[in-house]
Amino acid sequence: MAKITEAKFWIDLFEKLLKNWAKDQGIRVSPKTNIQHVVPHEKGWAIRGEGNSRLTDTFRKQSTAIRRAKRIAKNYNSAVVIHRQDGTIRDRIDYGDAE
Repeated sequence: MAKITEAKFWIDLFEKLLKNWAKDQGIRVSPKTNIQHVVPHEKGWAIRGEGNSRLTDTFRKQSTAIRRAKRIAKNYNSAVVIHRQDGTIRDRIDYGDAE
């Protein structure tokens, strides 16, 4: 860690403050991922892109949602994260360079 008298200390501090401010303003501060989450929904199951508040689509059956999420993830060389009804993660399927 840099000393308080070094420029690197102040640059790192400024970057942290700027990121926190941006998050508070609703500005994305991390790179966009195309990871698709299959999550429980009041109408059955839904697909939500990681970091998104809006749903991509809703489905009656989890298997249908998984099929659609896999197609999206394959197009982006990304991943699908499948959740259980209680919201915990059941499985993850990677297609390429997903982080």
